[in-house]
Amino acid sequence: MRVILKQDVDNLGRKGDIVNVSRGFGRNYLIPQKLALQVTASNMKMIDIERQSLKKKLEKERLSYQDLIGKLTELTVTFSRKAGEKDMIFGSVSAGDIKEALDKLGFDIEKKKIILEEPIKRLGNYTIPIKVFHDDKVGLKVEVRREQGSEEETKGKEEAREGQS
Repeated sequence: MRVILKQDVDNLGRKGDIVNVSRGFGRNYLIPQKLALQVTASNMKMIDIERQSLKKKLEKERLSYQDLIGKLTELTVTFSRKAGEKDMIFGSVSAGDIKEALDKLGFDIEKKKIILEEPIKRLGNYTIPIKVFHDDKVGLKVEVRREQGSEEETKGKEEAREGQS
């Protein structure tokens, strides 16, 4: 059975795509859920009109996001954390921390769009991909540096331990 997708469907296709599906899947799920229409001449014309307007709308959105991409490319977000030996930080820098820092700088980016596979647990410079618009990603520079005073505190504690021995 050939259907025209009215919405994006995971593992099947995007809005406006014509796909082949089993009759049961089409009749019992896609069409009743209003996710697809059966391929007919009138439905094809309707989808073509929607597709054209969708292209125009997507192009306008993409242009508005180009400005955001430019700003994020130039930006470096810095975090100061206490760190121990071998530059391991106490705690971590997570996607939530990055979102909060971006919020403070005036950027409204959802946490789920920050693609951080695992929290940052070491000092250093990182490039974190952020999904800005559909498939457009930008690399945000993140710097994790030692918190001022934490190195002296660590040395002072080590010296105090040695003095007790």
